[in-house]
Amino acid sequence: WYQRRVREAVVSTQSTGSSGINAEYGTRYGASLRKMIKKIEISQHAKYTCMFCGKDSMKRTDVGIWKCKACRKTVAGGAYAVSTTAAATVRSAIRRLRDMQES
Repeated sequence: WYQRRVREAVVSTQSTGSSGINAEYGTRYGASLRKMIKKIEISQHAKYTCMFCGKDSMKRTDVGIWKCKACRKTVAGGAYAVSTTAAATVRSAIRRLRDMQES
């Protein structure tokens, strides 16, 4: 009786072995979707370089809102990254048009 009780206690304290950023999903939703979610979650929780002070302290506060903890600047950006490819394209087009207008 006592040995069976000890064995049950040992079995119940063992963990499932899942860890990492995708541990909450377990075996659900399929491997491809979990890989996509992992990439997105890693990028949205990462620290980015602040374009104002140059420190790696830009963090996401809400969807599309990024705040630097060092210089306390708040920037609107992408949902998962500070800058998106579309924003970079628009910036370069504006710079090109401004250069054409000045010359």
